[in-house]
Amino acid sequence: MLDGTVITCSAPVNIAVIKYWGKRDDELILPVNSSLSVTLHQDQLKTTTTIACSRDFQEDRIWINGREEDINQSRLQSCLREMRRLARKRSGDGDPAHGVAGLSHKVHICSVNNFPTAAGLASSASGYACLVYTLSRLFGVEGELSAVARQGSGSACRSMYGGFVQWKIGERADGKDSLAEQVQPETHWPELRVLVLVVNAQRKHIGSTSGMQTSVKTSSLLKHRAECLVSGQMDKMMRAINTKDFSAFGELTMQDSNQFHATCLDTYPPIFYLSDVSRQIINLVHCYNHHYREIKVAYTFDAGPNAVIFTLQEHLPEFVQVVRYFFPPESNEEQFLKGLSVDSVPVSESLKAAIGMEPVANGISYIISTKVKVPGSSMWGLSGTLATGNLLFMGPFP
Repeated sequence: MLDGTVITCSAPVNIAVIKYWGKRDDELILPVNSSLSVTLHQDQLKTTTTIACSRDFQEDRIWINGREEDINQSRLQSCLREMRRLARKRSGDGDPAHGVAGLSHKVHICSVNNFPTAAGLASSASGYACLVYTLSRLFGVEGELSAVARQGSGSACRSMYGGFVQWKIGERADGKDSLAEQVQPETHWPELRVLVLVVNAQRKHIGSTSGMQTSVKTSSLLKHRAECLVSGQMDKMMRAINTKDFSAFGELTMQDSNQFHATCLDTYPPIFYLSDVSRQIINLVHCYNHHYREIKVAYTFDAGPNAVIFTLQEHLPEFVQVVRYFFPPESNEEQFLKGLSVDSVPVSESLKAAIGMEPVANGISYIISTKVKVPGSSMWGLSGTLATGNLLFMGPFP
């Protein structure tokens, strides 16, 4: 590692379709159940992180979305310590390109999300995955890194890969077998499309970490789900993905989302992540599917009110117009749909009548249209660039 090195990398968001909720080890971030997610395309949702290293820096520092944050936060420190340990180990193993001297230099980190942060859209997953990957490029560390990302945010391990990814619960007490693994690559199901319905971009009142801790302590449903349900759901979900069976995929996705939020309600005191608009979206999806007598669209909600909708390309234009009709924007209509373009098609009166909802103006702030991450960067599903010399780059670094 050279003094004055600057690395910039980006990492994708992943959305769990079999959700992780609850830890059996808070320090190592080991889950009570396995989980499975879909990695989204970086053109629409990503974290970009720039890290500079210099002998002139007096201390490690970090800025997130332009605001300096506490670098001493325990999970940040866990990732920094582990990446420096791996770099020292590599140097000790005789790699002449990465000497120990530069590892004593401090780093300045600038991380930016192009989507709402801490609003239930997996910003911690992409954030910590990007941090670990950028540090690996800076320190010259190679190999399996999902275990390090997991120590920052559990779901971050899944953002280390593109496509469809499982996070294995593992059996070892030290967590070395609790790793992310790609189930299918991003090319496997090209027809799959994703809509993010942003209901509220504000920071959620109860964070995932504290919410999980309370659920583990008080929810009997969490224990039942982890011990009796998730293993079978994981098997069914992997079969649905492998065979590209959208009906099975959609049903499992919605059922698991409902189980997760039922667990939150079973927590004491109960945790309310869904809003009235969230529940109206759920109703809209079920009415839409009932009208066609098949599952054409599916919802999932993480720890927040914002919906993630899965569908196939052939159904996307109509469903976007259905959302626009029942959740009409009162202003900035041209900004209502962001991301990938979607053709405009008419919505039949029979479909509107079958859904039967009263339109809710401004219920949804905007829609992000995206898809599963496509290949083009690296096997990790991330990408990065490197520069050396003057510390001149965009970011709030002094």
